[in-house]
Amino acid sequence: MSDEVEIPEVNYVTGSGIPIRGNDIDTDQIIPARFMKVVTFDGLGEFAFFDVRFDDDDNPKDHPMNEDRYQDSSVMVVNSNFGCGSSREHAPQALMRWGIDAIIGESFAEIFAGNCLALGIPTVTADSETIQELQDWVDEHPDEEIEIDVEAEEVTYGGRTIDVTVDEAQRKALVEGVWDTTALMKSNAGEVRKKAEELPYVEDAAIPETE
Repeated sequence: MSDEVEIPEVNYVTGSGIPIRGNDIDTDQIIPARFMKVVTFDGLGEFAFFDVRFDDDDNPKDHPMNEDRYQDSSVMVVNSNFGCGSSREHAPQALMRWGIDAIIGESFAEIFAGNCLALGIPTVTADSETIQELQDWVDEHPDEEIEIDVEAEEVTYGGRTIDVTVDEAQRKALVEGVWDTTALMKSNAGEVRKKAEELPYVEDAAIPETE
């Protein structure tokens, strides 16, 4: 008998914003490689953007994530090709553990967006002018909320609503609550075992046990 695992639907995300400006921000900037030597992802949040937030003596630099006004922010607003570079899943893990629930940007690296989806973090896109306007608004209104309607592909802030784009497969997975593939496999452990037993190339030792 399969175990029931409840995966939350992600229809809306609401929170104050934090602007991270710059194109081609790669995963090494998001989480430097030396912080990836961990057994679990716990605690990664404090190391997000570490090398652009602190100098060699660990003194804070001028960076939005060091500013008091953004410490409770949960919606990151970025520019083009965010999350490019190596495919390290530690990057969205670090952002999530810093407090980020959703990211709005011009474009995202495909693997990064996929890793965000696996955590239930929407990555929604809009054109360059729209993103710049939103970043400027966040600068001026750091405590005001941004609402992302994933299903309707809309973002509302400051009394206005803008159209955004959510990848269709991502939107479907988030809205229907099927974004956590690991949890889905656990909830269908019996079916996974049954299929594994049918495959001639899967050794008995590799077939998962079910409770």
